[in-house]
Amino acid sequence: MRNKGISALVCAGLMAGAAVLGGAGTAVAQVAAADRDGQAAGTVRERLEKIPGMKVVSVAEKEGHPLYTLTYVQPVDHAKPRGATFTQRATLWHKATDKPTVLYTTGYTLGGGTASLTRLIDANQVSVEHRYFGPSRPTGAAGDDWSKMTVQQEAADEHRLTRALRTIEKGKWLGTGASKGGMTATYHERFYPDDLDAVVAFVAPNDANNRDDSGYERFFRTVGTKECRTALNAVQREMLVRRDTLLPKFEADAKANGDTFEETLGTTDRAYEFAVLDQVWNFWQSGTAADCPTVPDAKKATDDQLYDWSKEHGLSVYRDEDLGTNGSGPYYHQAATQLGWADLKFKHLKGVRHYPDLYQPNSVLPAAMRGTYDNRTVADVDRWVKTRGERMMFVYGQNDPWSAERFTPSRRDSHRYVVPGAGHGASIAKLPAAEQAEAVATIKRWADVK
Repeated sequence: MRNKGISALVCAGLMAGAAVLGGAGTAVAQVAAADRDGQAAGTVRERLEKIPGMKVVSVAEKEGHPLYTLTYVQPVDHAKPRGATFTQRATLWHKATDKPTVLYTTGYTLGGGTASLTRLIDANQVSVEHRYFGPSRPTGAAGDDWSKMTVQQEAADEHRLTRALRTIEKGKWLGTGASKGGMTATYHERFYPDDLDAVVAFVAPNDANNRDDSGYERFFRTVGTKECRTALNAVQREMLVRRDTLLPKFEADAKANGDTFEETLGTTDRAYEFAVLDQVWNFWQSGTAADCPTVPDAKKATDDQLYDWSKEHGLSVYRDEDLGTNGSGPYYHQAATQLGWADLKFKHLKGVRHYPDLYQPNSVLPAAMRGTYDNRTVADVDRWVKTRGERMMFVYGQNDPWSAERFTPSRRDSHRYVVPGAGHGASIAKLPAAEQAEAVATIKRWADVK
């Protein structure tokens, strides 16, 4: 349950701007041709605007093809489709109706980039914003009802959007995403297996049993070298041993940056301890074994050396302004209620922690967003992926803590790859040559691309 709200996004914001191919005149002609694709039924824009609840907000040019920014009216509660609604953001990068289409989700706000899968198979791309993130959330009282921020409700959002856009994009459809986006794509596949022809999920955590964190504990006992693990643990412990001299530095930084903690963690002391608890996780999530030589000698380092190194290598700051309804708070609500979290034991920190129950998602949430955990949904998804999932691919990083508890695909034309030495940025391109070729061939077969 890292402060990954923004850092773990593959991209953020609306897709905008791209190189113009073949000069301005050629690009305009390409965009016009793409918009007329299948013109007997009207232009793509006309067909989009005929979908009930769909609005074309704008059209831009991206690499010679039209990029439509869309909004789509969704039920707040799909069990009550005639009840309250909200407007969900999406984009469609359209190339041709007979090409495959990639449904790309970050699991957070609207992804602004091009998914690697889209490049690989030269596909159209639909990007969708997760409910309750950014402006894709209900207003008024419904917006404060966090009971509708669930795996099932988001899967239903994507189901309706997919079925609507499949009336235009006729090729194969593949779902993809990284981290929480990979989880979201997997959940969509579980609840609506007829929507997509395949799913490729990158570094998608799977905390199927939140009471059993042995996978995470084993990861931190074995990742990297013994020397690196020992040095990192020593720095983490020393950060708490020297709390009296290092906390003022943390407080000074918070004051200079305008950081507050009253609505979530409560005090700077609690915020400091939470940041330190996250430090080793973040080192491996974003760094590599090549960073191990930079770890200072915990006993010999000065206060400034210890604190400055930690700020550069994993000391997260969980601020009120990042954790409410307009930040990463919706993710932590999901972690607290359905997705689960790594409740690490931190045996090497015995005797220096002030708050033994601090390391859980409700700690970083405003009171109104906290929730009660129920693992039935993620346990169901785990079982389904193992036994019934078809044409699913999972790519993980060997040195990524988020990959420590992972999905196990079935034998139904499904696959799992682990990238040696990779962290949270694991990709097909980083696989060994033979596995990379195998994965690419599988994806192209699924997409019906030669």
